[in-house]
Formats: sequence, C-alpha cells, structure tokens
Amino acid sequence: MNTAPEWIARSVSRLRSAAPAIDKAAGDKPAGDKAPGDKLARAAADKANVTDVVAKVAVPRSTNERLAATLRRGQEALSPRALRRLLADLQEVVAPQVSELEGGRRAHGVAQWYAEAAPEERRDMWLLLCEQFAPDATRFKSARQRYEAAAGTAEEGQAEISLRRALVSPRTRLLQRFAVVPEGMRFLLDMRAELLPLLKADKRLLPLDAELEHLFSTWFDVAFLELRRLSWDSPASLIEKLIKYEAVHDIRSWADVKNRLDSDRRCYGFFHPRLPNEPLIFVEVALVDRISSSITPLLDEAAAPADLAKATTAIFYSISNTQTGLRGVSFGDSLIKHVVETLTEEFPRLRTFATLSPIPGFRGWLAKHAAPMLERLDDKRRAELGRAVGFEPPQAAHLLTALEKPLDLDARSPVRQMLLECAAHYLARELAEGKPVDPVARFHLGNGARVERLNWGGDPSTKGLKQSYGLMVNYLYDLKRIDKHRSMLAQGKVPASGDIDSLCRG
Repeated sequence: MNTAPEWIARSVSRLRSAAPAIDKAAGDKPAGDKAPGDKLARAAADKANVTDVVAKVAVPRSTNERLAATLRRGQEALSPRALRRLLADLQEVVAPQVSELEGGRRAHGVAQWYAEAAPEERRDMWLLLCEQFAPDATRFKSARQRYEAAAGTAEEGQAEISLRRALVSPRTRLLQRFAVVPEGMRFLLDMRAELLPLLKADKRLLPLDAELEHLFSTWFDVAFLELRRLSWDSPASLIEKLIKYEAVHDIRSWADVKNRLDSDRRCYGFFHPRLPNEPLIFVEVALVDRISSSITPLLDEAAAPADLAKATTAIFYSISNTQTGLRGVSFGDSLIKHVVETLTEEFPRLRTFATLSPIPGFRGWLAKHAAPMLERLDDKRRAELGRAVGFEPPQAAHLLTALEKPLDLDARSPVRQMLLECAAHYLARELAEGKPVDPVARFHLGNGARVERLNWGGDPSTKGLKQSYGLMVNYLYDLKRIDKHRSMLAQGKVPASGDIDSLCRG
C-alpha cells in the first residue's frame, strides 16, 4: 500500500515534469530568458497544486465514497473491495430473515475478524456502523410529521409508536445481535473502551458511542445487577481483579489485600450475569468507631482489627469503576445505597456513613487560581501570609512555593490556613455547569452527600501530595437528608457542614 507522503511526492513530481511543456506552449523561451514573473507564477502554481493534493489526503472520504471507489486512497486501511465485503458481513447479521440465534452466530464471526484486525481496520468497521446503519432519515421525517399532526387526537398514541420505531436504527439491532453470544457483552465493552479516546478527533464516530452508551444504560440497569461481597475466601481470580482495578489506593501486596478484606472490613461489588466473574464497580469499607481522618491507619497491614462490637461508623475509603466501556453509565449511587442497607442489616449499631476521599483535582486547580484566591484576603490576612512566605505582598508564585512541603507546616501557619480555605472553596463553591468541578466531589455530592470535613495530612503518600498536598475530605451520607442535599445541589448550592462554610468565608 502506498503511503500518503509517497503519493504526494509522486504527484508533485508529475506536476513539475509537466512544467516544461507548459513553458514551451507559452512561447518556447530558453531557461535563461524567462522573466522573474514567470518563475514566480510557476512556483505559485506548484504550491497550489501541492495544497490541492494535501487537501485531498487530509479530508477523509465517507464510507459511501469509499464503497463506490475502486482504489484505496492515502491512509485508508481497508480497500474498497474489503470494505464492501465487511459491509456485506455486517448486513447479513441483521438480515430480516435471520433469527436471533443465527444472527448471533454471524456476529461472532465478525467479532473473530475484529480480533485479528489492525486498529485502523477496526476504525473502518466503526465508520461502517456509524454511516451505513443509521436510522432512515426519510422514514423518521415522515413519522415525525405524522406525530406532530396527530397531537391531541385519538391517533396520537399510534403516531408515537411509529415515531419510536423510526428512531430504532439498524445499528441498534446489529449491536444487540453481538450481545447474543456469551462473549458478546465483553466484546462490545472492549470495543467502546477502544473507541472513546478517538471521539474528540473524529466526530463521525459519535453515533456509535451514543448507541453503545444507550444500550449499556439499559443492559446494566441496577435491576439486573447482583451485589456480592468479596472476601478473603473469594476465588483468587476475583481477588486478582480487585488488585488490578483498584483506582484510589494502589494495592501493594497480598498482605495489603488481606488487610482490606479482614474481619473489620467489607468489600462489595456489582456483578452482571453476562460478566459473572468481573466486578463492574466495587467499594471498600472500614468499620470503625468514628469518622476517619487519615488513610494511613486504614491501610496499615500490621494494625489489629477493630472491635466490631464498638463499630458505629462505616467509612467508604475506596470506590473503583472497572470497565472503561461503561463510562457515562452510573450505578455508583445505587451501590452505596445497597451497601448501606446490607451493612445496617448485619450491624444495627451503625449510625454514621461517610467517606474518606481524595481531592484529585485540587492541586491543579490551585495552580491556576492561586492569584484570585489571594485577592479575597483582607489587608491583615494578606500581611500575615506575606510575612510567612517572605514576600509582601505575597503573589501566587510565593504561595505555591511555600506549599511545596505542606506536611512541614504547623497548625498555626498562615500558609496552612490559606491552603485549607482554598480547598474548602474548591469543594464547596467551585461549580461548572451547576456541578462540582472535582470529579470525586461530583460523584458523592450528586448522590446526596455533603462536604463534611477537611483532613490535613490525610494522605501523605506521593500520590496524595501530588493531587491535593496530602489533604483528604470526608463526605457525609446523612440518610435522612440525601434528597434535600440533592435538591440543594440542583439549585446550585453545594451542601456543606458549618466548618466548611466557615473556611469558605475565610
């Protein structure tokens, strides 16, 4: 296959070789007799032709154009002939006369081809799914017009049914056929995980992503999921998945896993019938006698198990999604609710349900917003901070430099106080489109929790310092106020404790 640079080079060479003939037709002037204007005009013409060639390579052809072509162009992976053959295989999967079982068998054959295909060839299949299996635009337009005309009449219900059917694309039925075979769900999840990073660069792939997300939101509805406890007695293969997918606090060893699955701990995950040995999301819980302020004792492998008879508090200290392909499909809130119900049945003394959470976006946010946060200080506070950092008045760079070793700051340090105020503001006041900017805050506050308490040095690990200067936060799940907190957030106000609000006021 010819590469684009080679094709461009040959095209330019042909253009240049044609130049003498053009010159001859213009008057057969010897090279030394050519006017400067002629050379400039010829150079401009060459440049324009090169631009045209590059433009043809840069603008990708639609699958309709490629299917009608004879030769592949530039960086296209599948030749028109191979693309037509793949399209025929996909069409056979959803042929009207084909049963679900036979369609699933044919889909399995396509999945086998996909497993051996190069990334560029897989991309060609995605483009076929997007462009050749879309809803019938004419049928949809007609159904919509009938629905609009039937509004308020006895025919409205039937018109709505017709409109709904017109919106069901052949792509939907095709993807459903892939899900028929035992490994089909795994195939679709992996395909979307591979697709997601490319969406920003190629908007043509958006319909396939939207279709998959819609189907997954139905197939992975909480009604079809099973809550299971993971323990030290679980199969080793399942515990290995726990190690692999832990996203908040890396698991360092088997002793670390054993500690997280000890008698004073609980770990629960949601499972789907089609992925029986693959947790979709899991949560790790510590049963203690108060709200935890540091992750260090919870991860201490040498610490003795807590006395369950004295446990009054459940601390959710790690929640990890395991399937990239399920991005946008939310069941974390349902997981927490189910776990709370399960824990209260086993431990009736539990009264408090809270998290010990990282603040992953804080340090990056402060690097950009330190200056406006300093402008909020009154003259007295600004002078105190200036003396602490050695520059008056203090600038953003001075504050950020003073925060390089946050764990060395004592409790009375103006720099430490400033950092706490900035973190409280970040969590309880910074919103984007009505939602908290921090991803962990967005998750818990969206589920009805409130920002309860900041914890200095809560995570002194390298990761904790890099994310949030070692700060951690407790989100409190007050079961009687979850709906109220959600309502507050919907109105643009973050639910927060009095201590957090005080820090925000400075």
